[in-house]
Amino acid sequence: MPAKHLREFLESNNISYSIVQHEEAYTAQETAKYTHIPGRKLAKTVMIRLDGIMSMAVLPASHRIDFNRLRNITGASEVELASEEEFANMFPGCEKGAMPPFGNLYGMDVFADNHLFEDQHIAFNAGSHTELIRIELSDFRKLVNPIILDFTLKNNC
Repeated sequence: MPAKHLREFLESNNISYSIVQHEEAYTAQETAKYTHIPGRKLAKTVMIRLDGIMSMAVLPASHRIDFNRLRNITGASEVELASEEEFANMFPGCEKGAMPPFGNLYGMDVFADNHLFEDQHIAFNAGSHTELIRIELSDFRKLVNPIILDFTLKNNC
């Protein structure tokens, strides 16, 4: 079952969503493989620190963060990948590393890569390593109000 906090948020906003069950997966690439969802349509959530402030970066599973580009376009002096230990307790009801891309529910900025917005739907971790939620991109944009930037590179594999 999706994380309670997320499910309640979606339902209280009358957002239509579907749940996709899949084999246990710990990487976005594994999840894409098990669910048969192309990496460009599957959002992965990466925890980062911008000048020491914890933030969320949301990008297609088929991409990776260009940290120099993100630093330059945000004007941050320092952009770093956060360690799991730093954010392990920030997402109650979620398995470690399976947090949904709704940083606004946890009091943090969400930076979404513009490549996510090339389709009508988005799928993302539902708080576990065995479920995804799929919603309309317009609903994601309305609910999260992410800062949309061009900060990724497509993976070569």
